[in-house]
Amino acid sequence: MIAVLRRRRIVSRVPDWLIPLADVRFSDAEVAAVADVYRSGWLSQGPNVAAFEAAFAARCGSAFAVAVSSGTAALHLICAALPLEPGDDVVLPSLTFAATAAAVIQAGGRPVFADICPSSRPWLSAEAAQAAIGRRTRAIVNVAYAGHPGEVASLRALTDARGLVLIEDAAHAVGATAGERSVGTIGDAGAFSFFANKNLPLGEGGMLVTDDASLARRARLLRSHGISADTWARHRGEEVDYAVLEPGFNYRLDEPRAALGTMLLGRLADDNAKRERLAREYAAALEPIDGVSPAVAAEPGVHSAWHIFPVLLDPAIDRAAFRAHLRSEGVQTSVHYPPLHLSPAFAAFAAGRLPVTEDYARRTVTLPLFPHMTGSQHAHVLQAVAAAR
Repeated sequence: MIAVLRRRRIVSRVPDWLIPLADVRFSDAEVAAVADVYRSGWLSQGPNVAAFEAAFAARCGSAFAVAVSSGTAALHLICAALPLEPGDDVVLPSLTFAATAAAVIQAGGRPVFADICPSSRPWLSAEAAQAAIGRRTRAIVNVAYAGHPGEVASLRALTDARGLVLIEDAAHAVGATAGERSVGTIGDAGAFSFFANKNLPLGEGGMLVTDDASLARRARLLRSHGISADTWARHRGEEVDYAVLEPGFNYRLDEPRAALGTMLLGRLADDNAKRERLAREYAAALEPIDGVSPAVAAEPGVHSAWHIFPVLLDPAIDRAAFRAHLRSEGVQTSVHYPPLHLSPAFAAFAAGRLPVTEDYARRTVTLPLFPHMTGSQHAHVLQAVAAAR
């Protein structure tokens, strides 16, 4: 009996929060697709990965898609495949997840932190990026914060004019568009994340997209130890032996996650539309609430993926007390993000204050948002927000 209870505890949904920050649910068909892969006996990179890559490339309009083990791996492979030379500078926002800067460092580059835009535009400022360009600058990284493309068009124009590479950290932005282009395909290469809380949640996983054939070819080589023929090619008899062409990494995506990814692409547009509707309802409901405003606004010509819904608190509001009240009401919150230039891991790369980033980071709070969020859940969050001011 104890063993049975333990097994049930492992697979059951444990509702730690009345309303979690993010929540993931899979259909029976999606679970069955994963189970079918396990029944097949082929679990490593193979036909399902190839199918997922093809479907993803078609979905976002890129010439090449390279499936990898995480969004971090996708960023690292882009930097490694360029390649970055020791001492190359890469301009990026400090308001991002640690992986954005870590990938640059791990590939031999040096992150140069730049400020975000003011007035509910918490993404890399093209003006600040231009001011940060120096003699050793090789690339700029645009982070699609919250699923919004930010100033990616202006950054594309800037990199083109200065002969630099534009990398898109699109971890938040699967399914987002800027005009007619999918986020992730506007720069020279884009990196997506399929972490457990993302819009396309595989638990772990990522995708590198690019129109550059040589970059895609080198990324495919480096993701699997730098060997000339992978296991699936040898299994099919396309190759008998392999050569190790250069030191690489183990960044492969497995077959079960790839099968799930292909399935989830089928409902991505619908899930993102539900996120957008909830985000707009949040924004409308917050208008009469003093001291709390949406941190990201909807814009014409932009379809955000609305991965998260951050709000900005009035400076007079105690953020810790605000979050504590929501916690007491069973509402999970987060902060996206502690600025990297103020973090111990990246302090050596900080070159001064970033006032807009620092002010935003002190006052932002992320509220729950997920496609199947109910009206009563949404209302409960708003009631807690109104009472927490």
